[in-house]
Amino acid sequence: MSSLDWFVLVTTLVSIVAYGLYRSRGSNTVDRYLLAGKSMPWYAMALSIMATQASAITFISTTGQSYVDGMRFVQFYFGLPLAMVIICATVVPVFHHARVYTAYEYLEKRFDSKTRVLASIIFLCQRGLSAGLTIYAPALVLSVILGWPEHYTSRWGLSSRAW
Repeated sequence: MSSLDWFVLVTTLVSIVAYGLYRSRGSNTVDRYLLAGKSMPWYAMALSIMATQASAITFISTTGQSYVDGMRFVQFYFGLPLAMVIICATVVPVFHHARVYTAYEYLEKRFDSKTRVLASIIFLCQRGLSAGLTIYAPALVLSVILGWPEHYTSRWGLSSRAW
């Protein structure tokens, strides 16, 4: 990577952190922090939900998939904004009306604590299993770009050969 690449990378990261700190000022309650004081417009929520679904894996895998299979998978991504609008118009008002912060809290209010715990455990297992891949795939790309060994770019210094 050239010095211009490093400058762009560092400037982008610093700008993101600075903007986050700027926007979070005045968020001194849980409601303001987690729900933005219920003042976010629907389109901002939809963009936030879509951005949450994207990871480094999304950007790495979709380019490879389009190279191998063509662009037929992209129809899924065209439907995603429509799905987010529907979710924001139907599910979010239910959560606001129920005065909950998470879907798991809603499950507990609607059913019972066992349902909340079960859904939470299933979600945590699924996310825990996918976290390794989500961390390792960008580490492979970084090792190629930077020319570093995989164990330097992988989290905690672990590479696939360590397992």
